[in-house]
Amino acid sequence: MFNLNDPRWGKDDGAGGQQSNNTPDPNRRPGAGGPPDLDELWRDFNRRLNGLFGKKRGGNGGGMPPQRPDLFPSAKGMGVGVVILVVIGVLGWLSSGFFIVQEGQQAAVTRFGKLAYITDAGFHWRLPYPFEADEIVNVSQVRSVEVGRGGEVRATGLPESAMLTEDENIVDVRFAVQYRIDNVVDYLYNNRSPDDAVLQAAETAVREVVGNKTLDYVLYEGREQVASDVQMLTQKILDRYKTGIIITTVTLQNVQPPEQVQAAFDDAIKAGQDRERLKNEAQAYANNVIPRAQGTASRLIQDAEAYRAQVVAQAQGDTSRFDQILQQYDKAPQVTRERMYLQTMQDILSSVSKVLVDSRNNNNLLYLPLDKLLQQSASKAGSSQSSMPAVPATVPALPAASVGAGPASPDSTASGSAGTAPSSSRTSRDTLRERNFQ
Repeated sequence: MFNLNDPRWGKDDGAGGQQSNNTPDPNRRPGAGGPPDLDELWRDFNRRLNGLFGKKRGGNGGGMPPQRPDLFPSAKGMGVGVVILVVIGVLGWLSSGFFIVQEGQQAAVTRFGKLAYITDAGFHWRLPYPFEADEIVNVSQVRSVEVGRGGEVRATGLPESAMLTEDENIVDVRFAVQYRIDNVVDYLYNNRSPDDAVLQAAETAVREVVGNKTLDYVLYEGREQVASDVQMLTQKILDRYKTGIIITTVTLQNVQPPEQVQAAFDDAIKAGQDRERLKNEAQAYANNVIPRAQGTASRLIQDAEAYRAQVVAQAQGDTSRFDQILQQYDKAPQVTRERMYLQTMQDILSSVSKVLVDSRNNNNLLYLPLDKLLQQSASKAGSSQSSMPAVPATVPALPAASVGAGPASPDSTASGSAGTAPSSSRTSRDTLRERNFQ
């Protein structure tokens, strides 16, 4: 209808495609193919608009000169135009009901101000305004609010984050709360400002939790427990008000005493650290000394038990042996007495390194086993260290020794008991036995 690429656009065409006015326009530039001027464009626009909605006033017939094209719409043309405008307006109004919900979002659609339904992600349509309206909420976004970033209280000179503990101390607690929307209906329609409710609930919760704890517990021992308790209590408050919000994390950013007493708290912290260090050192020393002392005591106890068992066993053995000897003594007193004497002398003289020589016999050649005597002395020295019994040295019999029939002297008797060749004379033994048992 209106096309600037039309070659006849802006040209004053008469009937049959001929030029209505043969008088050339002085304002037109020479050349039939040149662009039209602004006045011709405006006139052509008025003519086409008049042809769409109405008729021209007058015409070229009857010899009347061409007049200015005025717009006189007819009823039919006006009705068509109004219908077209109404249709365009209705289509535009209906198209305003289309809306897009992104992933991770939800939309609440209200009909005359009342909640109608909830939609998820996708392309949707609702009734246009004023019948229905939509409000899109991001339910996957994790939101955050910081508590304790306010100014100072003029009356006390302390920050707004200062709190009173159970032991009547003041502590400055600053933390951040992260949350997300769980229920769109509760979030939009149950509270006027649910985000402000999160801030107020967190402040209430932290003051209650800190007020029931001591200063040392809040500063050092139970910071994680305090954050967990604040999160649980804040969630309970929000659930009570039905805000549709879930608390995901509570992070303690700064927990410290007021600046006025910060130096004193630093000294107390250093003293506590020194105390812990000294306790650890003392515990390490105790862990080193006590097991060693316990091991020594256990070893001494075991040695004593072993010595007692040895003494008791030896006493029981001696008692049993004495009983057996007593039984034999009752049967043959003389033989038993002689046997006891010989065993006793053997035990005594076996550790003696002296050699007794019978001088009554004229021996031209005397053999002394010096190597045996030296070995015996060395074995005695070693037995004193290892508690091993010494091996008595045996003196071999003299090759030219002759035993007399007379009574034996004490030297010859001792020599015979030390390992030399004794006399087989019964008179000598009887004499020695009678001399010892009288």
